[in-house]
Amino acid sequence: MSDLQDPRVLFAAERTLLAWNRTSLALIAFGFLVERAGLLLNAVAPDHAGSHDALLTFWLGLAFILLGVFAAIYSSRQFAIVLKSLNPVEFPQDYAAKWGVLVNAVVAVLGTALIFVLYWTRI
Repeated sequence: MSDLQDPRVLFAAERTLLAWNRTSLALIAFGFLVERAGLLLNAVAPDHAGSHDALLTFWLGLAFILLGVFAAIYSSRQFAIVLKSLNPVEFPQDYAAKWGVLVNAVVAVLGTALIFVLYWTRI
């Protein structure tokens, strides 16, 4: 438990959560870009790009997306642990501190949905 009794502790933890949220979004976007790079290479230079290159970028892109999903889930879990350790006096009145966790959960669900969509359209 925190003994600081200062709402700035909550806000610092929330800023950290939002930084991880941006990181997970960037990883998901980068993974999508890498996954689509194989298709672009095949369209631009079909004689130079082999099917193994497209397969490699496909799995590498999905790995980056999965890493982004994991970052969103894990950072939400860490933030929830911090919230449990805070005293009620450290929460401003009528402040909903769980919105950041909800946003990260939505990012994780949408990232997982993106993995499934990319996988099933690939087959």
